[in-house]
Amino acid sequence: MQYYLLTLGCAKNVADSDGIGALLAQAGMNNTEGADDADVLIVNTCGFLQASRQESLAALRDLAKRKRADQLLIAVGCLISRYGETVRREVPRVNAVIDAGKWLALPRLIDHLKAHAPGDWLADANAGLPLEQLAARSMVERLPRTAYGPSAYLKIADGCDRPCAFCIIPAIKGAHRSKPLNAVIAEARDLIAQGVKEIVLVAQDTTAYGWDFGERDALATLIETMCHQVEGLQWIRLMYTFPGHVTPRLIETMARHPQVLHYIDIPLQHAHPETLKRMKRPNGEGTREMLNALRAAIPDLAIRTTFIVGFPGESAGEFRALLEFLEEQRFERVGIFEFSREDGTLAATLSDQVPGKTKKYRRERAMALQQRISLAKNKQWIGKELRVLVEGVGNGMSIARSYRDAPEVDGVVIVQQELPIGEFVRVKITQAMEYDLMGELVPESGNSP
Repeated sequence: MQYYLLTLGCAKNVADSDGIGALLAQAGMNNTEGADDADVLIVNTCGFLQASRQESLAALRDLAKRKRADQLLIAVGCLISRYGETVRREVPRVNAVIDAGKWLALPRLIDHLKAHAPGDWLADANAGLPLEQLAARSMVERLPRTAYGPSAYLKIADGCDRPCAFCIIPAIKGAHRSKPLNAVIAEARDLIAQGVKEIVLVAQDTTAYGWDFGERDALATLIETMCHQVEGLQWIRLMYTFPGHVTPRLIETMARHPQVLHYIDIPLQHAHPETLKRMKRPNGEGTREMLNALRAAIPDLAIRTTFIVGFPGESAGEFRALLEFLEEQRFERVGIFEFSREDGTLAATLSDQVPGKTKKYRRERAMALQQRISLAKNKQWIGKELRVLVEGVGNGMSIARSYRDAPEVDGVVIVQQELPIGEFVRVKITQAMEYDLMGELVPESGNSP
């Protein structure tokens, strides 16, 4: 049997899809890049925002419209956890649905569906299958992993206990659940054995790793253990950290181990104290102290963050404070998002909702400011050298990433030569753009970031 897997949404979904692929391979199924050639069509959906829900529904409708009578269409992931009934109602040709975190049931479900006549296929994977036990296993056992390139996401936890007013993740994913350290190490070794050079640690909140085990600084312990016990690991990248949970020990650990990239992703969401209070996020002064501590310990640190504009009650003055914060901190990487009013969140019930035109204007203004900052930051690299990881080639050029560039969300380094994919090379930067750099290959010598 062959399967086609479409992944939508964030890096956590990519990590899940890697596990799904390996699980189906263990069950004797082969992956195909074309939906027409597949026996089973699987969509790993996203349900975080209205736009992502619409994208997931559109993808399911498209596959449902094209699928043959002998093909199965299965929807998995976050959209199903919260809107499974909507999917079943609006896309009736979907044969089965599975909640987020319960994809370990897929081989059994596919066997069950194939054993029945088309008219008797299950409409809901929760019928008669012990999915709760399977979901619990996903954070306890060593999961199969298949690597698809030189970089791979490794999910170290799932769920979230944070009370952020704008977010529905706790309702979708449930409480925070950490993966045991030995399971994380085993998965990391599997990935390195398949040629992975960079492991990106992800979770809803990576800095809450181990809290459910009663350990408050377990992320630092995990990173230490990976550096000592995962032979061949060259890059570790840390994403989805929480500003109030970046501890002195974590900062020291990042600074001390050469495998840990001088990069951190810290979604801050805003800068004005009143906005942060309504968001139920950490206050700005504590954030400044944390940022100062990070930069003092790691002077060449690249910081990625995200902000929401147009949160209910955001005044013109609060928005100006955000712009001033951007100018003050001069982050290397920034994403700006318009507030999305999501049913089931506290923010959806707040008065003083900001008009759509205002949100759009504020996002465009904030992005224009950050683009100027990013260009200035990138120009500082002209004439300098960077060690980069090659990820793609074509038309006489290579696409690579430096320590400053997380997969998919940041810029790239364009090298004017075709190079082996999955190899590290040194590049002298010759040109800077708002997000990307261009450079020329130089002989490998000495150390670089």
